[in-house]
This record gives sequence, structure tokens and C-alpha cells, in this order.
Amino acid sequence: MTDNRDRRVTTMKVGFVQNNPVFANVQKNLDRVAKLLDGRRADLFVLPELFATGYQFKNRQEVHDLAEQVPDGTTTAALTAIAKKSNAFVVAGLPEADASHVYNSAVITGPNGYVGKYRKLHLFSTEKVCFDAGNLPLKVFDIGGAKVGVMICFDWYFPETARTLALLGADLIAHPSNLVLPHCPQAMITRCVENRVFAVTADRVGSEDRMGPLRFIGQSQVVDPGGNIMTRASETEEEVQTIAIDLEKARDKSLNPHNHLFKDRREDFYC
Repeated sequence: MTDNRDRRVTTMKVGFVQNNPVFANVQKNLDRVAKLLDGRRADLFVLPELFATGYQFKNRQEVHDLAEQVPDGTTTAALTAIAKKSNAFVVAGLPEADASHVYNSAVITGPNGYVGKYRKLHLFSTEKVCFDAGNLPLKVFDIGGAKVGVMICFDWYFPETARTLALLGADLIAHPSNLVLPHCPQAMITRCVENRVFAVTADRVGSEDRMGPLRFIGQSQVVDPGGNIMTRASETEEEVQTIAIDLEKARDKSLNPHNHLFKDRREDFYC
């Protein structure tokens, strides 16, 4: 797949990284991801939420200490170097600093450099103590002729998130995550069916015990618009997986000759 923003591609190869970061050891985690991706080829790689810092911040100050500006920070630069080396686009989660604010964000970068960012709208549990809620609109990014929307982890719990991205034209939803609830891998099947989109959920593995134990459930996956799990990772191991997808399946919103996913919506009856 070439980076041609004026031409829609019909197929692409997508992948995810499932890693086990060491809390606060950003450079070690960046080096580990670079090693995991060395020699791997795809058009798009999705990495987990907060993949290079770890997740369990005790307070806002800890986030400030590790947060970076986007796109000028170390993590974005490292991801861009990976993207250039592998000729791929990368979506990955990181703590973002913006003046006195800190956000749980995702950066989108590619072979030609920085593309954009997204700030998590729906903060989970103690994230509300440590981060500011996202303040950027949901957006679809043109990635080499494919339309890719981004949401982060707990955003999956709110079906409006995926629906908005689908209505904006997303072929695929990139979903960096640090999942601790058991339901998301199966719930994303429904998100894909009800919106007829692909989804790449990149989760982490391992555990953290900085304020009580958290175990992350892995099971990173790629799901197609029909709700089929195309590939799913283990619950415990670091992994990189890639798979080819047919984007035309996401662009056809007709369920049968009589039903169209978006045209049949009854907005006059919705809250």
C-alpha cells in the first residue's frame, strides 16, 4: 500500500503489537517494541494504550513526569522512526502534555512523519484523577487511502464512539487499549457488526501492583465487519500479528436488498 491520499485502496495489511511494558521505563519499552517490530511488515500497526510508560499512575504528578508533547516528544519521534523503517503507519497510546494539561492520547504517524492525534474521551476509574478528559472531536484519518478512526480502551464501552467514527467514514477503527475488564474482546465483535467496520484492538499483557493488583487481559485482535475474529492473541504473551483485510467489506453498508445500515436509522426517535 502506498501513501496516496487521493486514492482509496481496497486492501491493506494490518497488525497489532501486544507488549508487556515496565512502568516508567520509557526507553526500555520503546526499544522492546522496536525489537518486536524489526523485520515485520504491514501497512498499519496498532500499539496499546500507554504502551511505553505503563498504566497504573498513582497521581497526576506522575503523569506530568512522564507526559510528552505531541508531536515533539521522544515517543512520537521513536514511532516515526519505526514507521519510516517499516514503511508503515503506526497508532499508539501515550500520555500527552499540553501546557498544564495531561491527556491519555494516541498518536498517528507514518513514513512521512506525524499525521495526527486523538485524546481519550471516556476516562476509566482512577484515570479521572490523573488525566484531563479528551477535548478533541472524533476524527477519521486518511492513511494511505484508507479511512482510519481512533478510540482508546474504555471508549469501547460507549457505542456512540464507534458509531460516530463509522458515520465519519471509517473503514477501520484503531483501538489502543490496556484492558482489565473481561468483556471488551467480545464486545468489539458487536461494535464491528453494528457499524460494519474493521477493528484492530491492541492490548497489553502482564500486571501492575502500584495501588493494588491489575492484570491486563491481552487478547489483542482483528475483527471484520461481519463480526468474525480474524486473529486473536493470547492472554499472557507478547506478540505481533499481521493479517490482510479487504476494506471494501467495510464500505458496503447494505445488509440485504432492503436494509442499509445508515439509511435505515430513525434519528427522529433517538435521544
